[in-house]
Amino acid sequence: MEGSSSVPPSSSTISRTALLVLRVLTFVFLLIALILISINKGTEQVNGDHYKIKFNDLRTYRYMIATIVIGFAYNLFQMALSTFNVVSGKRLISGDFGYLLDFYGDKMTSYLLATGAAAGFGATMDVHSAFSDLIGLPFDSFFEKANASASLLFIGFLFTATASVFTSYALPKKP
Repeated sequence: MEGSSSVPPSSSTISRTALLVLRVLTFVFLLIALILISINKGTEQVNGDHYKIKFNDLRTYRYMIATIVIGFAYNLFQMALSTFNVVSGKRLISGDFGYLLDFYGDKMTSYLLATGAAAGFGATMDVHSAFSDLIGLPFDSFFEKANASASLLFIGFLFTATASVFTSYALPKKP
């Protein structure tokens, strides 16, 4: 086809689109992690007695939820900015401040998500072991769901950390 020429998209368009995709993926994984941990509860029966546990009985899981909510809110804000950027080709927050906000926000949020996931993994292993070995109440289903939520949170961290690499490329170059 001689008359038609296809121009490849610019690297800037690809970066903006990739960043939006990373933010959408982060949003999805954090949402599922939040739902999974916030509805998590377990019941065990021993000698006719019922024992119950909920996510908010353990401080570590409350911390995990806090990191998810903060990451979720930041990511929702960034999704709106990224969507505007992809659709219009313009930045809503222009200048050095906008680029620095993206970069440092992504860095801080990714570190926060990483600590939430690590806390969730650690608590799940230690508390599950203590419940099983010392008390004789395994609560297997409860801890499996908590571990799944921590895993999704960790995946959210990976997407946010990758987004911070993209935002680092856009940082203003100062001599």
